[in-house]
Amino acid sequence: MLRPATLVVLAATAAALLLAACSNGDEPTEQAATASTQQQAEQGQAQQQSAQTQPDATPGPLKIAFLGDLTGGLAEIGVEMRDGFLLAIKHINEAGGVFGQPVEFLIGDTNTDPTIAVEEARRMIDIEGAHVIVGAHSSTNTIAVAESITGPAGIPQISPASSSPQLAVAADSDFLFRATLNDKVQGPALAQLVNEQGYTNVGVIYRDDAWGQGIADSFAEAFVESWGGQVVKVAVAPQQASYLSEIQQSLQNQPQALVMLAYVPEGTIILRESIENDLYDKFVFGPTSRNFSLIEDIGADYLADMHGTAPGTAPGTESALLWEAAFIDEYERPYAYPYTKQAYDAALAFALAAEAAQSTDGAVIRDQLRRIGGAPGQLVLADIGSIRLGLEAARNGEDIDYEGAAQSLEWDENGDLARGYVGIWRFTADGGIEDTGVIPYEQ
Repeated sequence: MLRPATLVVLAATAAALLLAACSNGDEPTEQAATASTQQQAEQGQAQQQSAQTQPDATPGPLKIAFLGDLTGGLAEIGVEMRDGFLLAIKHINEAGGVFGQPVEFLIGDTNTDPTIAVEEARRMIDIEGAHVIVGAHSSTNTIAVAESITGPAGIPQISPASSSPQLAVAADSDFLFRATLNDKVQGPALAQLVNEQGYTNVGVIYRDDAWGQGIADSFAEAFVESWGGQVVKVAVAPQQASYLSEIQQSLQNQPQALVMLAYVPEGTIILRESIENDLYDKFVFGPTSRNFSLIEDIGADYLADMHGTAPGTAPGTESALLWEAAFIDEYERPYAYPYTKQAYDAALAFALAAEAAQSTDGAVIRDQLRRIGGAPGQLVLADIGSIRLGLEAARNGEDIDYEGAAQSLEWDENGDLARGYVGIWRFTADGGIEDTGVIPYEQ
């Protein structure tokens, strides 16, 4: 492909040849000179059009942005998600990078606020030149970014954590994917857990946003239809000083337990007021409550042996075990929160898709994403040596089967995972959190 600088050299060469002909006494006629000039112009125009329509032979460095809740109500989870993302960047670059160059990265903090999330996404794309985005965290933030920024701009986006059913119908022009299951899957799994705990009548308090509404509705529908249960749902707004009124509303059918679907700041208040006022002493939790802050704020004695659900990961796979060892080597601690593996997997998916595309163009990368996450193809594990082989295979046009740290990434037409796992966990008497099992899912 000829670049604009090449066109200048060609024009200068042609002029030199013309002058050389004159010096030998073969002066060109005016008609010949005009024809030569016209030919050069037409050639230059054709070459410029070719430069605009053909991808660069060697694209510039791939820039992957991370957009998460590093401050605010989901900060503990968000910070560790960032750690998972950064481990992916390290592994990609140690495996040789993308296009033979180190991947560059950007970090953005949403503070759990959709307005800030949109501003950060715009900054990272328009000013910093991000080609793809891993994020956001909360479903409300992810939808806002997808519909306002990444969809219109043609920038692929993979959320490691957003599980609201609303993502599947967002106006994102097919640029939004996720590396965690839709809550249409997690809601029924939570209903199954509540039934297994022996509860047939529960109150539900849920955060009044895209995530809370989605998982509460999915849970209630499954609990009533599949298990014959009774449910009273009550929505709560964040940043209230007290939720006593909402807790009392949830008691109208004399429930046996409270299903809490809230972030840690409001969840802490709900738990404390429920316990202090003898309104509830049995709880079942959604994924955001799998958090050590609740143990510190409420006390292990009150939470011991209370169960919940969260995004699960493929149990005991070679890829998962390799990743867990690598995380400990990097951070000198095991991972503790949901979505950390998923953030790693999202970044790896982008690297493999971009290498397969041999382009940093968003639409071209997007079109490769569904080719790198499922069989058949070159098996790629969450390990530097395997990633190196996977990038090479992608560069050579081979299909890729990335068996992620969390699970394989097989996306349907809505950017939802076609299969995965819901994890079951519980608080322990000694102040810990224990994973007790997984429920597999496949479309």
